[in-house]
Amino acid sequence: MNGEQLQSRCDGEASASAASGDVDVDPLPVPRLLRISNVTCDSFNIGWDMEGGGREGITHYFIDLNKKENKSCNKFKHKDVPTKLVAKAVPLPMTVRGHWFLSPRTEYTVSAQTAAKRLDGDYAVSRWSEIVEFCTADYSTLQLNQLLQKAEAIAGRMLPFTVFYRNHQKDYFYQASTSYRSRDAQCRRMLPAVKDHSGSHGSPISGTLEGVFFSCNTEFNTGKPPQDSPYGPYRFQIGADLLFDQNTNVYFGDFYCMYTSYHYVVLVLAPEGSSGNAFCKGRLPALHPSDNHFLRRVEGADGSLSFLHAQDVLLEVVYTDPVNLSSGAVEPIGGQQLTSQSTVNAKKDPSCKVCNISVGR
Repeated sequence: MNGEQLQSRCDGEASASAASGDVDVDPLPVPRLLRISNVTCDSFNIGWDMEGGGREGITHYFIDLNKKENKSCNKFKHKDVPTKLVAKAVPLPMTVRGHWFLSPRTEYTVSAQTAAKRLDGDYAVSRWSEIVEFCTADYSTLQLNQLLQKAEAIAGRMLPFTVFYRNHQKDYFYQASTSYRSRDAQCRRMLPAVKDHSGSHGSPISGTLEGVFFSCNTEFNTGKPPQDSPYGPYRFQIGADLLFDQNTNVYFGDFYCMYTSYHYVVLVLAPEGSSGNAFCKGRLPALHPSDNHFLRRVEGADGSLSFLHAQDVLLEVVYTDPVNLSSGAVEPIGGQQLTSQSTVNAKKDPSCKVCNISVGR
């Protein structure tokens, strides 16, 4: 960390200052009107006003940073980490940066006090400021490109495939049921639905991007989709060329695992000019359709298309436009519904060295 960034100390190290805590020590000014700016997934700038004299005596700032408790809080923020931060008095605003105590897309509360270090090593402190709240940001393209590079390292060789497929319960495909929001029964279309919160906590597509979710992995020995599925005993299959044509862009969305040796890569297929493509531009790394490590569209000399998928990762493909059921076929699968393998709202293993990067999980 540089001089403008905070260094964290354990609560025990700050106990001396905490002992004098909320005592008004004249003439140290109290921070007022805290301002948070330039928030990223693992950093933020903080500044404030100070009224009265005594500024020349300030040697340090104390920052009290705490995760705001709520029912859907990020469970993967590291435990037993310090939230009392100490910084030398530098020009404001200053940068607070640290992936060991900041997680992406997480709400925090913060307050500050000024301090003067005494000759005996103790601190004289002001009163604490008011408490303000803020929320850290999603992964930027910088962090997503780091994830992308990790995913590329284990993707393995490419295998041919011909169809995208989607499993569900029978009445999702056949009955005019209102129990499935992603289904327009009257028009027999599968409509985009908001992606759940599975995968990396900082992924910008979780809880925001709308799409219809497909797989394309095949069994090594048959070259066909697997007989089993976590998502339902009926399967819709559609030709790969109908979803991944020359007018469709492909983006990298996430890379994660669920405490197993299997790793998942989330890709987004977004037709040019669609709202999904507008969402992905600038947010997600774009992949070359015929030259990437996960999903390729190859055009032959005669103009025909062939398709390849990575062997060593499980691909979750999000198609951002509605899909007509009449464009494919629905059949029962020959295997079982393995619900224990479902990734619905599955949380990423924060300890995996293969798929984690040096920011909040």
